[in-house]
Amino acid sequence: MSGGVDSSVAAYILKEQGYEVIGATMRIWQDEDYCDIENQGGCCGIEAVEDARKVAAALDIPFYVLNFADEFKKKVIDYFVDEYLRGRTPNPCIACNRYIKWESFLSKALSFDAGYIATGHYAKISQLDNGRLAICADFSNPKDQSYALYNLTQHQLKHTLMPISDMNKDEVRKIAANLGLSTANKPDSQEICFIPDDDYGAFLEKSGRGLIEPGNFINEAGEIIGRHKGFIYYTIGQRKGLGAFGKPMFVRHINTADNTVMLSDNEGVYSNGLIASDVNFMGEDGLFAPREALGKIRYAHKPAKCRLRVENNKIICRFDEKQRAITPGQSAVFYDLMGNIICGGVVDSAVE
Repeated sequence: MSGGVDSSVAAYILKEQGYEVIGATMRIWQDEDYCDIENQGGCCGIEAVEDARKVAAALDIPFYVLNFADEFKKKVIDYFVDEYLRGRTPNPCIACNRYIKWESFLSKALSFDAGYIATGHYAKISQLDNGRLAICADFSNPKDQSYALYNLTQHQLKHTLMPISDMNKDEVRKIAANLGLSTANKPDSQEICFIPDDDYGAFLEKSGRGLIEPGNFINEAGEIIGRHKGFIYYTIGQRKGLGAFGKPMFVRHINTADNTVMLSDNEGVYSNGLIASDVNFMGEDGLFAPREALGKIRYAHKPAKCRLRVENNKIICRFDEKQRAITPGQSAVFYDLMGNIICGGVVDSAVE
């Protein structure tokens, strides 16, 4: 239970369906000053624990706080910092889902003899004709969260329930309000949970994991055209915060070796495809021949038609039409035409 309305209603629905429900919140905040989660720390922050505790009391279910602070630091925070220092743009929520919520948390739940873990995600688990389980997207639902769950294993999916998968946010809030739950009108968390002020640059500077120095902006010809404040402050496709160049400019490439950030016009940040590694197969147990798919290169990306193949354990994807700002470190998730996740991986590079 994250302390939000979605997990609150998920717990209520399961209890109404006759499940024996136990509420649990993960303690992930750190003791160190540089990553202290404040009262407004989004999901799993200190305030969220108290909100979840109140909901559990209202639903008359047991409630526990489980400590995963060490695992969270190693698998999420350290990964987040390391990726930025490599000039990449990580997705910490995907790492948290895979390694904390569906590895550490599920393992603890099974040790309690629980049959499942349940969450308030807007996503649906389907069993396909081939017998495998897969997250099925609802692309018409703006809250669809399938993209962030592509990395789950068959074992994890087998022990997962998602009670609000067929609902929308308004329906969920209405149920919570009718029950008088304190989370009914609680706003959604927008920031990275361990950076409550959303100043990830300052967080990275304070981490002490690497020296962040100013460097040069260059154009596609390699000519110096300005100065940047440190490559961690930039991501592919970014326009704001670059300075004035007489025309709109966008981040095209980050080179950590010489501390340069390449800028181009908007057309320069479009690519034909991508290469992705750390592949997780979900709806299929492998890709044995090229196939058509729908691909998403970020959470809010509209699914785009593409063709996939696997080479040296990496996904090679070519889109039917060029896509904007394919970003190393982000995840690429691929669906069949019915919306079931085939596989996904972490973007290594864009392909021209």
